[in-house]
Formats: sequence, structure tokens, C-alpha cells
Amino acid sequence: MAIARQVLCLSAFLWLPPARAEPIRYSVAEEAESGSLVGELAEDAGLTPAQLSARRARLVSEDGRQHFALERGSGRLLVAGRLDREELCGQSATCMLPFELLLSNPLQFFRVEVALEDINDHSPVFREDRLRIRIPETSNPGSRFPLEVAQDLDIGSNTVQAYSISPENNYFSVSYGSQSEDDKYVELVLEKPLDREEQEEMSFSVIAVDGGSPPRSGTIEISIIILDANDNAPTFMQERYIVKVLENMPEGSVVLTVLATDQDAGVYGEISYQLSEAADQSVSIFVIDPITGEIKITKPLDFEAVQSHELSVTATDGGGLSAICKVLVEVVDVNDNAPEVVVSSFSSPLPEDTAPGTVVALFTVRDRDSGANGKISCGLEDQRFFSLRPAYKNYYELVTVSALDREETARYILRVTAADAGSPPLTSTQTFTVDISDVNDNAPVFNQTSYTMYVRENNVPTVFVGAVSAADADVGLNGKVSYSLAAVQAAEGPWCSCVSVNSENGHVFVLRPLDYERLRQTEVTVSASDAGSPPLRANVSVRLVVLDENDNAPLVLYPGQDSSPASSELVPVSAEAGYLITKVVAVDADSGQNSWLSYHLLRASEPGLFTVGVHSGEVRLRRPVTERDSVRQKLLVLVRDNGKPPLSATAAVSALLLKDLSDVRLPGHSSPAPEDQAGSLTTYLIIALVCVSLLFLVSTALFVARKVCKRKELKAGHVLYGADNLQSGLADGAAAGSLPRAYCYEISLTTGSGNSEFKFLKPILPSVP
Repeated sequence: MAIARQVLCLSAFLWLPPARAEPIRYSVAEEAESGSLVGELAEDAGLTPAQLSARRARLVSEDGRQHFALERGSGRLLVAGRLDREELCGQSATCMLPFELLLSNPLQFFRVEVALEDINDHSPVFREDRLRIRIPETSNPGSRFPLEVAQDLDIGSNTVQAYSISPENNYFSVSYGSQSEDDKYVELVLEKPLDREEQEEMSFSVIAVDGGSPPRSGTIEISIIILDANDNAPTFMQERYIVKVLENMPEGSVVLTVLATDQDAGVYGEISYQLSEAADQSVSIFVIDPITGEIKITKPLDFEAVQSHELSVTATDGGGLSAICKVLVEVVDVNDNAPEVVVSSFSSPLPEDTAPGTVVALFTVRDRDSGANGKISCGLEDQRFFSLRPAYKNYYELVTVSALDREETARYILRVTAADAGSPPLTSTQTFTVDISDVNDNAPVFNQTSYTMYVRENNVPTVFVGAVSAADADVGLNGKVSYSLAAVQAAEGPWCSCVSVNSENGHVFVLRPLDYERLRQTEVTVSASDAGSPPLRANVSVRLVVLDENDNAPLVLYPGQDSSPASSELVPVSAEAGYLITKVVAVDADSGQNSWLSYHLLRASEPGLFTVGVHSGEVRLRRPVTERDSVRQKLLVLVRDNGKPPLSATAAVSALLLKDLSDVRLPGHSSPAPEDQAGSLTTYLIIALVCVSLLFLVSTALFVARKVCKRKELKAGHVLYGADNLQSGLADGAAAGSLPRAYCYEISLTTGSGNSEFKFLKPILPSVP
């Protein structure tokens, strides 16, 4: 009951303002006798002994234990009982005992802190009284053998300061020091080589001396056993292990696994582990598996009792060599109270046109822990549209920070996380589901920026060619989309009234047959509008491309296939194989592969004498001309396009095989008259020869005049291009590859004459690009 009253009084006085800004501080040595003077508390607090009695002064501590007593008559602060710094503060560098001087009428308190100073009341202690060390005789001078550090519960200069060997010998010396403030070491150093045959064992003592006055010491007996060749000592993977362990870790849990390796084989390479703790641990908390090196907990840890444990692990191989590593186990305090989120108000749904800064929810956070474990911070996962704003004390407001869009996000799942500052921190989550109501603020949007649709020429009426599609992010009537042709058409390209669109589903139809040669493409604008009031709309361009069908047969431009008599091509009988006789030129009004033309020899007077280029249409000699070949040759060339099915045309070509202008071979020459009729026919022969000569001269003159006229026509550009209505078709054919080169063919009246005015097979037109 007395302790409960003290706690209630202390809790009440914590709400009072302190009497002074800084606490009253004293120091006293530990183990001071009961009743020893600590300090003049009344005087230092600015009070008189009479005031202490009148105001019922008393001392109150947080843990309820009374280490000091107040003498009201004199106002002095006295030691109330035994003070053991090691029991109260362990190995802490400073040991402070705080309490409050409590006064009544009026209520007032003073903070008092007494520093407990260490005295040299503990001797250094080795964990074991005797230690046996096996050392190979092959050990070199300077070899070091680690020993356990002596433990002294005192601190500062009262702890272990030096080590020595007694009695002194010539073989070993002791080396000690520290790699850090908490990492001290002691080692035996071999000064000269050992000889097992001379001495198999030696003994001496290692004495640890602290720095107190008078100094205290602790002793361990060392027995050195000299072994034969085991020249590799175990080696730990780390010289120092540091591990953090939660104080609520269950018994039997593995804290750490240490590992040492030995390069020796056989028994000398077999390692066993031993564990030793500090001297102040009466009951072992940890245990190590001698084979695996696993360190386990044997009983629960208590952070409030001991915050860290320093362990020494010794690894010994089968030959007696050993190594020591340090293991520091840090006990971590457990934060066992999570924050709480209490919602005061919450509004949902919100219109999507809600102004930024609107308060959606109001809530408070609290944590039953204290200190860092009770310090709470709040966070919001997604702060693009909402954020947290502190209100007052532990209250927070959930507010909008930007414009909302139901079409982008119709529902927001907001998770507010409250976390304390514990280690590890505990958190709690409060979820707010905010629904957004719709406002008609979105026009229809087409799924493409533009559409291209295709239809073959000569199509059937009302043929379906494609569909446009638009979506409206709104809902209800605001999201119902209908389609129509816009009144404003595209600025470029011809407009065609043959296109229609279905208002319900956006299907596009072509209402009448189209002709690729007249209309190759057209463009319309389709409008999509919703059913809002006023309706919102969007437009998209639809390009209709007419695809060519193979509905035009090739047209032969050269040689002319009209009703006028066809001219013959003159071929010298001395021409070799591959000689170019003429070229068949044709065009196709279609496009693409429908206009790709090929040439084939359909029929000829001498099929083996001529050949026709499949792609060029050039008519050439396949072999040289012989005496057996007829003078007049006729050929029929088939021109066929690449359509499916293909269309074709024919071209008739005539050729005359001549030696020169005076040698015109005509079929049906009469055989010479018999010798008995020669006299009577001489006159007729002379007359016939004169007539034939005159006829030949007249025919030759007419033939030359016609060729000259035809040459002038070719130079004027009317040989290959013909009428104006064929120019576009010829250009298309050239682009498709059917007219790689244009030629004009002439005759030479004298073979082999380079100065002749007439040249044979001379191109007079440039190639069509």
C-alpha cells in the first residue's frame, strides 16, 4: 500500500511544474555505511529544516526503493542502506540514482540525482582456475596463444590493468591490450623454441591485477603440454560476432552459429567448441553445440536486467590448438503496443467536381507506449489526390489536394498508416473508401486518330468496309454514343457522297460501285456525339481507299494494231543471233501487279528463228538467218498482265529478210527456161526485168518516204504516247515496270555504213522514270 501511495503521489507531482530547472546532484561512494552523509539537501533546495517538517517533506523514487533517507531535523540527506553499484547499474560507465523531494501545502517537488561512485570492491576473476594448453613443438618464437580475459565487475581504473607470469620463465611472456573499448585480449607469447624431448610439460600462473588502491588480483594456473606436429590452429571466420536478439525470443532458439576451420586433416582437423560467459553470470543463459557451433538460448532474456551479453567461444582442434572469438549479444527491447486510429467523422461519396481542400475525414491517433515507442507518425500511401493535415494535438484531417476525375478513378482506397518510433516500429492501418459521383465532363473519344478503309472497285452496292468506334468515359446517357457524317468534310482530297455510317454501331458502308481508274480514294469526317445536354462531340477523319481490280486488258501501243496496213521490219540476212528486230510496247490502265506485263511468242512463220523478251517485249533473232528461211516472216506476240485472272492482247509483227536494197527476195521465182526455149524468151525476160526494176525502184521510194514520215512523227512525241487520254495509263504502266525503255526503229539502206542518215535501232525517247 505504501508503494501504491508513493506511485500515486509521484504521478500527481509529475503534473506540477518543477521547482528549479536543473536537478540537485550529489555523489557518494558505493558500499557507504548506512547513515553516511550525502549532502545538505534542505540548504541546496533553499529550504529550512522547519519548512521540511511543516510541509511533510519526503523522498519518492520511481522504482519505489528507498536508497536514501531525509533527516527532517537537519535537512541532511543520508544513506539509507547498502549501495552496491554493480548490483544497481551493472557495467554502466555512470550509475545515477534519481528520486524526488516531495513537499505539501503547497505541493512542490525537487528532482535529486545521486551519482554512485565505484570503489575497488571486486577482484579480477578468471572463469577457470586451471587451464591446459597444448602447444606443438614446431611452434615458432613469437607465436601467440589466446587466453580468456579476467573479468572484474568494477569499472574505470578499478578494473583489470595488467597481467604477469609467475614464476617468470624463459619460454613465455604475456601480452595484453585492447583493440577497442569493449574488445580486450590476453595472449601468451612464445619467446624461444620448444623441445618436447627436453621438456614435455611446464606450469606457471598468469596473474591479473586491477588498478584499485590497494590493488586486487586474480590468478589462473596454466599447464603447457608440448605436442608433436600439429601446425595449424583453428581459425574463426570472424574475430568478433555481434548479434541483436529480441528479448521475447523463445527458449531454444538459435542466436548465432560460429564457424572455425582447421587446415589439418584427421584428428588434428576435428574442431570442438566451448562457450564461456562473463564472471557475473551465475547461471548460463546460452549454450553452444560443441560440434556445429550453434549458440542457443536456455532461458528468457530480459532487456531491463541485462542489455548485452559478452561471450567467448573457444575452438579447439584434435591436436590441442585453439582459437578464441568474441560474441556480443545485444538484447533488443520489444515494442508491444501498436498505435490506434479512431475516426471521428467521414464523408463519402464525393462529387468529382469537389474543390481541393475539402475535408473528407477527421481522426485521432494514440499509443499506450511511452518514450520513443509512444511517439506516433501518420502517413498516407497515395498523396496525389488526398493528403493528411495535422489539426491539433493528435488529430488529423484527410483533405483533397487536387481535382478529382471519376472517369480516371471511380473509387479511392486510402490507407492511413500510423507508426510509432519503436524498434521495430509497430503500425496500424485505417482504410477509407471514398466513392466519386459522376459529372458529365467527357466528350466521346475515338479509339484511333484516323481511319483508313479499303474497298475493291466494282463493288456491290451498300458493301460494308469497316467501322469506327468511340468511347465516352461518362456513364448513363452521358456515355451513350451515336455516329453521323459531319457537315464539314476534309479539306484535302475529293469528296464522295457514296459513303454512309450507321448511327448506332459506327459501321461504314459504300452505297454504289466505284471505279479505281476514276476515283482512287476519298475522305469523309465522322462525328460521334453523346446524349448529354448539351451533347459533347468529337470528329475523326475516315479515308476510303479504292483497290484496283484487273478489269483492263493490256493496250498495245507499238506496232500499231489499227486497220491500216502494217509496216514490215527489215532484217539483214547477215544479222547474228540476238539481233534486235523491234520492240512490242504495251500499257495497262490497272495498277500494281495487275499492270505487270509479260510478252510471249504466240505464233511465227519460223518459230525457231525468233525470241521475245518476257519482260522487255524485245523481238530478237534466236539464230542467224539461213538461205532456207523465207524472206517475209510474220509473228504474233501475246501481251498478258499479272492479274487474277490475267487479261491479254496480241500484237502482229512483220519482218523482211534482205541482203541489200537491190536484192528483194520474193517467193515463187520461176525456174530457168529450158535451153531450147532460151532464144524465144529473151525478149520477154528483158521486158520483165525492166518492169521489175522499175517496180522495185518505185516501191523502194515509197517505202523510204513512209519511214521518213514515221520518224518525224516519233520525234514529235506521237509514236509511243498516242492520244492524250492514254498518257495517264502509260505513266502508270511505266511506274509498274511495263515500259522500262522506249525505242524507235528505223532501217539502214546500206549495211555497215556509219555515215548513213538513217540509223538502225536508235532510241529517240528517254526512259520513262
